[in-house]
Parts: sequence; structure tokens; C-alpha cells
Amino acid sequence: MAVKIRLTRMGYKKYPVYRIVVADSRVARDGKCIEEIGTYNPNTEPSEFKVNEELAKKWLANGAQPTETVSKIFKIAGIL
Repeated sequence: MAVKIRLTRMGYKKYPVYRIVVADSRVARDGKCIEEIGTYNPNTEPSEFKVNEELAKKWLANGAQPTETVSKIFKIAGIL
């Protein structure tokens, strides 16, 4: 099972808010997730995000691969 750390879309039309989740790579974008580890809101200036560092590091150590956007968020947060 390939596990990815990626964004899941929440919010309403034309105002997306995302959750950072750990999910199987075969599951749909807004499908079932294994665990929620944070949030990301691109609508504020500057963009705001909250990440549970402990959980993120645990999943990265277990081999979960972050997507491109999540990697950028982790670098800003100091996790990667």
C-alpha cells in the first residue's frame, strides 16, 4: 500500500480550505483518509497552515510520500 500525505478539499464553492491528510494513494482526493494531520487555508494573506509536527514526522519516518504542495508547506513549517 502506497501512502501519501496530501490535501483534501473542504470549504465551499470558489473558497477552498484544505486538510492535510495521510491517505492511500489509490483513494479519491476527497475519499477516506487514514489520519488528519493539519489544515491549510490559501485564502488569507499570507496563507495560513497548521501542522501537527509530531504526526507528520511519524508518517514521514514510516515511508509516507508528501505531494509537491505538502512538501512546500512542510519546508516552511521546518518539518523537512
